[in-house]
Amino acid sequence: MENIPDQPDHNQADKSIRGEDSSKKIPEKTTSFVQFSGIAFQMLGTIGLGVYAGMKLDAWQNNRRPIWTIVLALTAIGASLYLFIRQLTKR
Repeated sequence: MENIPDQPDHNQADKSIRGEDSSKKIPEKTTSFVQFSGIAFQMLGTIGLGVYAGMKLDAWQNNRRPIWTIVLALTAIGASLYLFIRQLTKR
């Protein structure tokens, strides 16, 4: 069956609608927002995990003062800040 010139080729129509470089037109503000929000969630998860582990250790050892919670929370804050700075210097 021959391709009739009056009928559009569906493959070419899709390319013109979508555009060949549509993935390259993402604004820089959007990508930086996504990157920084990802870093924020990573920091939140790291600190939350440190606090949770500290609370469990304090409960297991029956500590009157939350020593492990404080120590692990501060360690997690330091680690998340280190990772944040390291990711900023890569960009």
